[in-house]
This record gives sequence, C-alpha cells and structure tokens, in this order.
Amino acid sequence: METTQADRGTQDVAAGAAVHLTGLRKQYGDVRAVDGVDLTIAPGEVVALLGPNGAGKSTSVDLILGLSRPDEGDVRVFGKTAGQAVRAGMIGAMLQGGTLLDDLTVRETVGMVANLHRRPMPLAEALERAGITELADRRANKLSGGQKQRVRFAVALVSDPDLLVLDEPTAAMDVGTRREFWKSMYAFTETGRTVLFATHYLEEAEEFADRVVLMRSGRVVADGSVAQVRALAGGRTIRAVLPGADDETGRLLGRLPGVTEFELRGERAAVSSSASDTTLRALMAAVPDVRDIEISAVGLEGAFLSLTASETTSEEAGR
Repeated sequence: METTQADRGTQDVAAGAAVHLTGLRKQYGDVRAVDGVDLTIAPGEVVALLGPNGAGKSTSVDLILGLSRPDEGDVRVFGKTAGQAVRAGMIGAMLQGGTLLDDLTVRETVGMVANLHRRPMPLAEALERAGITELADRRANKLSGGQKQRVRFAVALVSDPDLLVLDEPTAAMDVGTRREFWKSMYAFTETGRTVLFATHYLEEAEEFADRVVLMRSGRVVADGSVAQVRALAGGRTIRAVLPGADDETGRLLGRLPGVTEFELRGERAAVSSSASDTTLRALMAAVPDVRDIEISAVGLEGAFLSLTASETTSEEAGR
C-alpha cells in the first residue's frame, strides 16, 4: 500500500511526540470509558489530566501504560507502542494503588525494580530525588501514607524514564511534602523529561502544570494552558457579603440568572457566573444591602465545574 503525504506527516508527529493518541476508544460493556481521544504531548511538557470520576482519566492512563488495549485507535510513546516503550524503560509510572511489599525495606524495593531495567538510574540518586534517603532501611509496613507515595515515586524514577505518568501523586502527603515533591519534579523535568499527572488537587494543576487536559464522558473537552482553559469556561466569580444570609439565601443564589456554581459560608458568598453583569444586577435587586462586592476571572476550579457541568447534571438526573 502506498504511503500518502498525510500518512507520513502523521508518522512524523507520532515519532516526535512524547505521547501521541489518535482516535482512542475503549468500552466496558455499555460504558464508553474513552470515546475518540486525540492527544499529543510534546517532550518536556508537564501536563495535568483532569476530570470528574468516570471521565476516562484512569482508562486513558492504562492505555498509555499498555495495561489495557484500545478497542480502536493508536497509542504511541516516543514513536513506539506502549509495550515497547515500557520494555525499553522509557515510561515510569506512579500508580496510587501500587502495592509495596511489607517485608522489604525501601532500599530493597527500589533496588528490585532497578534490577529489571538495563540502564537504571543509580539507586542512591533515585532515593535522593524522591527525598527518601533517610528511609532507605525502613520496611514498607513502617511507612506513613505520604512516605509510601514517595517510595512509589522513587520506583517510577529508577528506570530513568523519558516519560513519567503519575496517578494522584501527592495523595496522603502534607503541604510541606507536596512542595518538596514538586520541587523534585521540576528538577527532573529540567532535563527534558515529560510528565503526565492525574490529580484531584486543582490548585496543583493550576500552579505546576504547563498544560491542562480536561476530560468529560470519555472525551477531551478542553486542552491548553491554565489561562486558556479558564477562558473556555468564560464568566467570572462574584464574591460578596450578604447580611443575614440563611438557607433561603442559598436557594436564591442558585436561581440567579447566569449562575453555574455558588458557595455560601455564613454571610460570605462566592458565585460563578457566565453572565456576571446580569447576575450582579439580579443579586443587588434581591439583596439590596449586599456589600464588599468583588468580581474576578474564573479560576481553574470554576472552569472545571463549568466545563463538566453537563455531565454532573445528567448523572444527577439519572439517579
């Protein structure tokens, strides 16, 4: 069969990309977990994969890691199939459900994984980058949840991969440990490595990701920088003090025109709106003594809620 110019162009893109997904579909029974995903990640990017539960994030990660095969479409990692890339040590994975053997020390655990690869990172370097040198002789059953996460990070690093895939990497870590984790992550990416991480901590995506990919119902619904994803959501957030606010005030906020989401804590309200001028006029008419009004652009959390609202609504309607 003759190769067309378009085919050659696609092959060139796949070969030059860290991750290249085309027409990816995966179905479990009647559920379309991944429904036509096209995604290209360039080498050196730090990409956050976001979406509500059931959006297709975990299935997409499994397909990239070769843990599952797509029903349709293609997965390429640095031009190779997922299986080839894993066997070559090009992918390191930190999975939240990854099990550590209780009776092995941290050093033995990371060393065992290192021995599976042809050109692993020096063991001492992997422990240092993960910030667990002082835990090297401690057994896994004596580690806290946050310490176990850092050991999983060392396991992902020790193959010296070109691509790191991280599932909820900072779960169970305290604030200080999270900061240290991301500091180590940036040091790693400065060498030209690529990181794809799934997280429920939207502030982490907002602060640390070069790019955000938002999924809903198995599809990519937003892809770009944090600023670009915010812009897709449109709208603004109105913050104000509502004297004497009660349960009825909360119901009132939900009925205001243009409101996509709101939060009421005591007398302080935060309202996300797709038409802030209209919403504010209605609010001032309904609550004449409203004060301390502030209007700001929607943050990543507001964009997340706005862009996934249709899925949430349909799920609630089906209950």
